[in-house]
Amino acid sequence: MTPKSIGIIMDGNRRWAKEQGLPTLEGHRRGAKKLKEVIGWNKDAGVPHLTVYALSTENWNRPKEEVAYLLDLLYTFIKNELEEIKREGIRIYFPGDRERFPQNLQDLMNDTEKETEENEEHTLSIAMSYGGRAELVNATNELIKKGKEVTEEDIAKELWTSPLPDPDIIIRTGGERRLSGFLTWQSVYSELFFIDTYWPAFTREEFSSILKEYGERERRHGK
Repeated sequence: MTPKSIGIIMDGNRRWAKEQGLPTLEGHRRGAKKLKEVIGWNKDAGVPHLTVYALSTENWNRPKEEVAYLLDLLYTFIKNELEEIKREGIRIYFPGDRERFPQNLQDLMNDTEKETEENEEHTLSIAMSYGGRAELVNATNELIKKGKEVTEEDIAKELWTSPLPDPDIIIRTGGERRLSGFLTWQSVYSELFFIDTYWPAFTREEFSSILKEYGERERRHGK
């Protein structure tokens, strides 16, 4: 059984860099390189949808130098690395509070989404300035403006990830055993996989092993 959607919390860049005797910022650069590899693995495995946690709402509180580097890295990744991804027919989304980003990065995200909106077979969502609670607050406020009685379907339509399906699998690298605000609403029936490997060291073998174990799990969705 192949999952339709996978979510990944890409954790451990800074700790990986420290163990390798490298600057923290190099860990983020290697993490971006790993993301491009994993996008390929996901497509090869026949998984239609991939969502990765690139920048949380809490990450804005990190040192200014690190935040500035992350923003530059995200801009460069979208501008350069995603060109190949777009040619492969993958639709790209950027769920999150994008108003917090510099205008040039907002424009690039908007343009990239528009340029790939005709692609339907595969999607890549890069969650940036994203937090599950912030997403739910935003959805609630949007529904309040509409002045209607709220249903679960209404909330789902207002989420930053709409219209993408909920993830069948969520993977977190780096050894932590929590979701840290990633896809809070969408993850209620996700199969969770927490691995100790830091994100830059994540291997294709580990990815394949997770897919294999997922196929062996019984998913009842509360039934």
